[in-house]
Amino acid sequence: MSTDAVTLSDITSADWSLKLGAIGQVVQGIADVDQCIAIILTTPKGSDPLRPTFASDIWRYIDHPIDEALPAIVRELTSAITLWEPRVTALAINVAPVLDGSAQSGAHLSVTVTWQLKLGGAPSPPQNTTVTIPAMAS
Repeated sequence: MSTDAVTLSDITSADWSLKLGAIGQVVQGIADVDQCIAIILTTPKGSDPLRPTFASDIWRYIDHPIDEALPAIVRELTSAITLWEPRVTALAINVAPVLDGSAQSGAHLSVTVTWQLKLGGAPSPPQNTTVTIPAMAS
């Protein structure tokens, strides 16, 4: 797509939404699903006033020991994706602290969701959505 605003005739997919961070642009198809999963992963539950149960409560586990927090975070994210993104099946969710040697090392989580579209017929190829989540909600 060009840098010009998208018109209705430019949208060719039944699944589309506005592209985050790009005024006048949209994401379609697989890119739309990927963006929706990233939004679910990075939105604290209760922060959307029109959908107070949208997203997940992973921030409840900030001060828990990592060996307790990681399985709970995976459970929270699995539940949120299952509820809020019915177009996919979550195949795997990997959560790990970001250990990059910086002053913030360990204060962020890297989350990768491996998912597959729920389609009739042959299964779609698995896709990955990866986000970095700060330890504190901003």
